Amino acid sequence: MAENFDVVVIGGGYAGVMAANRLTQRGDVRVTLINPRATFVHRIRLHQLVGGSDGAVVDYREVLADGVRLVVDTATRIDAAGRRVALASGGAVGYDYLLYAVGSGSADPRVPGAAEFAYPIGTFEEAQRLRPVLDAAPTSAAVTVVGAGPTGIETAAELAEQGRAVTLVCGGVLGPYLHPRGRRSVAARLARLGVTVLDGPGTKVTAVTSDAVRLADGREVRSEVTIWTAGFAVPDLAVRSGLATDAEGRLLTDETLTSVDDVRIIAAGDSAAPSDLPLRMSCQAAMPMGARAADTVLSRIAGEQPETLNQAFGAQCISLGRADGIFQFANRADVAVWFKIDGRLGAKLKETVCKGVVEHLAGEAQKPGGYRLHRISGGPGRRQRLEARRAAEAPATADQAA
Repeated sequence: MAENFDVVVIGGGYAGVMAANRLTQRGDVRVTLINPRATFVHRIRLHQLVGGSDGAVVDYREVLADGVRLVVDTATRIDAAGRRVALASGGAVGYDYLLYAVGSGSADPRVPGAAEFAYPIGTFEEAQRLRPVLDAAPTSAAVTVVGAGPTGIETAAELAEQGRAVTLVCGGVLGPYLHPRGRRSVAARLARLGVTVLDGPGTKVTAVTSDAVRLADGREVRSEVTIWTAGFAVPDLAVRSGLATDAEGRLLTDETLTSVDDVRIIAAGDSAAPSDLPLRMSCQAAMPMGARAADTVLSRIAGEQPETLNQAFGAQCISLGRADGIFQFANRADVAVWFKIDGRLGAKLKETVCKGVVEHLAGEAQKPGGYRLHRISGGPGRRQRLEARRAAEAPATADQAA
């Protein structure tokens, strides 16, 4: 009698869905996807949910392979020794291999008043909670967006385009990832939309009240609605399960994305820390990592040596309202370069990316194994970081041995 392999995927985001779909290549692999929501959250559209131009959800029937069993529940603990995942409903799911792809959410702001008076939008539920607050606020109400990464910039632009009075508090540099040319382009677009941008070292938020945001340099910014986009954090499932993690709670893996604790646990996406050098949080990283993690599982089932991570980055795209955007190109080490595409063409490219993400997932559902982007060379950046670490660790290891 042929042996079947049960693979459980925890997390139905970009990495988890890609991995689950890819695992269906083998007829002897039974795939179960555990996710707390019954619909796929298109997270890179959450700022549009806040602005009211998109619902930011996709039916799983559009992106998930027919052979994947969807369990709508929350994983509460991983029993690695017993190979079981405990669920919030009280049940449990057994596995032969586990793929850990729990993603990320809003970070604890740890700023006085922020948890009480600011609205994070790192998850679908958080963005959904903010929507009626904005609907109830008059257009003239002062809106302050804290955090000037892609989410903060996109949210500020989305709301300003509707005629709202928006202040973007950077807490440092506007768009830290951007090349100076790209940063100037974004700043110019925000200025045309009427967004007040507060940047520089004195703009770190020190307190949030019901009607204001206080800055490190002593300024107080009036704010009737405060939106918090500064930072992301990962769920603590791995920590609670006694698995090795980095300081942020990401599951520690080797370069094949296999847990350093257990060869039957593989991780992908924002919640993974391969070689304790996590990749930039993004769907651009999550989907290739999901494909790589699935390939690792399939290699182990086949008795083959898994390939190592080979991650490519090429750009970061940011929408600046519905009519403008920027496509910031980068080198293979994920460092922004001078070349960019902005304006209406930048907006079209961003929308193409958003649609393309869903198309990639749907394509893998229809033809498992067809996705190939995780095989594009990632260039020297990651290899150089790994080699530098090994070189630094070698003398210490020699000293200990002596």
